Amino acid sequence: MEDFENKVTRFLQDGVPFLFIIDFDATTKQVFTFDEAARENIFFNIKGNGNDKELPSASFNNSDFDLRPTLVSKEIYKQAFSAVKHELNTGNSFLLNLTFPTALDTTVKLNEIYKKAYAPYKLLYKDKFVIFSPECYLKIKDGNIFSYPMKGTINSNVPNAEELLLSNKKELYEHNTIVDLIRNDLSMIAKKVRVNKFRYVDKIKKGDQELLQTSTEIQGELPENWKNEFASLLLKTLPAGSISGAPKKKTLEIISKAEIAPRGFYTGIFGVFDGQQIDSAVSIRFIEKINDTLFYKSGGGITHLSEMEEEYQELLEKIYVPII
Repeated sequence: MEDFENKVTRFLQDGVPFLFIIDFDATTKQVFTFDEAARENIFFNIKGNGNDKELPSASFNNSDFDLRPTLVSKEIYKQAFSAVKHELNTGNSFLLNLTFPTALDTTVKLNEIYKKAYAPYKLLYKDKFVIFSPECYLKIKDGNIFSYPMKGTINSNVPNAEELLLSNKKELYEHNTIVDLIRNDLSMIAKKVRVNKFRYVDKIKKGDQELLQTSTEIQGELPENWKNEFASLLLKTLPAGSISGAPKKKTLEIISKAEIAPRGFYTGIFGVFDGQQIDSAVSIRFIEKINDTLFYKSGGGITHLSEMEEEYQELLEKIYVPII
C-alpha cells in the first residue's frame, strides 16, 4: 500500500485535489481523493470546498438540539490540574493545553450535528466523530505559508468583553507563548517568518450567543519545491502548538500522564488541497462516539496564572455546537 508521504506528493505533483487527516500523535495519517473519502463515508467541507453535497439534511428543529453534558468530576479535574500546575511551577512547561472528554446525554446523531453546525472547517468521519473547527492550522497560497493560532476566549455578553479579553494577563501570556511556538515551528520549514497581525479579535458563533477569540496571523516563505516535500514538512510541525504547549516535547510528556484518555484524532489536524492551494484546521470542537455514547472533547491552556475553578468552567463553556 502506498504510504502517506508518497501519496500526498503524487497528488500534489499531479494537481489532484485531496483530503488529509492526521491524529494528535501523528501515528495515523490518511489521505483520500474527494471521491475516495465519500466511499469511506468521510465527508468534509472547508470553506465551501468539500464532498458533502449528497448528505441528507438534518431532520430535527434547532429547538430539539440539546446536548445535556455531564462534566468530568471536579475532583478528577483537580488532580490533573494540580499535577500540571506543579510542572509549570517547576519550569518544565510554560503552557499546557489540558483536555477532557464530557459525556453527552443526547439523541442527536453525528451526521445531524455535521449538517446543522456552522464552521469554516467541518469533517464527519464515518459514524465515529464529527469536527466543526473555527481554527485554521496551516494555509499555503502562492508559495507562502500562513498560520492563525487562536488563544483567549470570552463570551461577548460580558460587559466590556473585548476590553477585558485584551487586557487579561493570563490570556496575553498564553497568546504570546503560542505565537512564539508557532513562529519557531514555521521557521523549521519556511524562511522570512514574520507576524503580520498580532492578537486581533475574531467573532465565533455559539448557538444564539457569540464568543470573542484572539488570533494572530503568521507568515513564511516556502522553498520552490515545497510540493515535493510537503508531507514531511507538515509532519515536522506537529502536533499543533495551540493544543499542546511549550516547550513542546516536555509538555507532551506531561499531557500523556495528566489526561485520562488518549486524544486520538481530537486535536490532530485535517485539511484539503484544492488543486492550487492547501487549507487545514486544528481538530477542535470535536464530538466522538464511544460505545454508543457521544463525548464532547474540550480543554484550555493552563499557565502559572491559571485558576482551577476558571479552567474547569472553560471546559463547559466550550461545549457547544454553532447551529446554522
